[in-house]
Amino acid sequence: MSNILIIKHGSLGDLIQANGAIKDIKEFYENRKVFLLTSNPYSIFMSECPYLDGVIIDKRLPRWNFLYLYNLRKLLLKYNFSKVFDLQNSKRTKFYKKFILRNAEWSSSISTLEPGQNKKDFDKYPVLDRMELQLKKHGIPIKYLKNIDLEWAQEDQSKIINQYTNRDYILIFPFCSKKHKSKKWPFFKELISKARRVFKNKYSILIAPGPGEIKEANEFNANVVLINGKPVDIKTLISLINASKLVVANDTGPAHIASHLNKKGLALFGSHTSPEKVSIGNSNFKIINVKNLADLSVDTVMNKIKTILN
Repeated sequence: MSNILIIKHGSLGDLIQANGAIKDIKEFYENRKVFLLTSNPYSIFMSECPYLDGVIIDKRLPRWNFLYLYNLRKLLLKYNFSKVFDLQNSKRTKFYKKFILRNAEWSSSISTLEPGQNKKDFDKYPVLDRMELQLKKHGIPIKYLKNIDLEWAQEDQSKIINQYTNRDYILIFPFCSKKHKSKKWPFFKELISKARRVFKNKYSILIAPGPGEIKEANEFNANVVLINGKPVDIKTLISLINASKLVVANDTGPAHIASHLNKKGLALFGSHTSPEKVSIGNSNFKIINVKNLADLSVDTVMNKIKTILN
């Protein structure tokens, strides 16, 4: 029997958003094995996803590395994939369709377009709406796509939390990808100092840095959550977010996790994109969207935090 391949390379927030789609695909193909092609940072985490039968790592080496592409094609052909759901919809995956798995049936944003519609216009839709249209176009009933269940990705972290606080806590993520510095609000130090004064008898302030963020995290006046001096893994991160009283973040993976967990929180957006396009925000998780993050004051953010917590 042939198998099903889903492609989603990352980032963390994107993979979290894709969980509902993955569950819908697996439920539809319940008698087939469903595999995920993703990048290495997320392979261990996604290998525990109950809606997948396996995870294949794509190193995403340059496309002129013909030996790597040959070996990747050889590996993927062994799985006998008859259908590919391209949820990444990138230039790389378009290349894979043409040269790596050209005999499989592909579901992608391009195959979803209506007559006369172009991909540029399609890509303006919110990401989850695009994903929904893509799956529906290829006969997948939608049940979980916008009702993402992350229960499988959580575990009791009380022992770790108790090392850093014995109170309710606000979890702050002042970081962002080095590739997208425009996403970074520049006043988190001031916000954290103010939050410690305002909430000193009620909430602790915690930071959970990712790989490459520990040095910067130690510059903030907050409790830095680590395990044996290293960043927490993704399941621990999700559990910490779920146990928090409030999450404050830039437009990053942790913000998307908090939003999909329906946690109280606040994400800060500049002009790099819109919260509607990346499908973030709900009745508990709020957004401040400004043209220039440098013009967003600490007082404005703090007042919004107080409103959310009340």
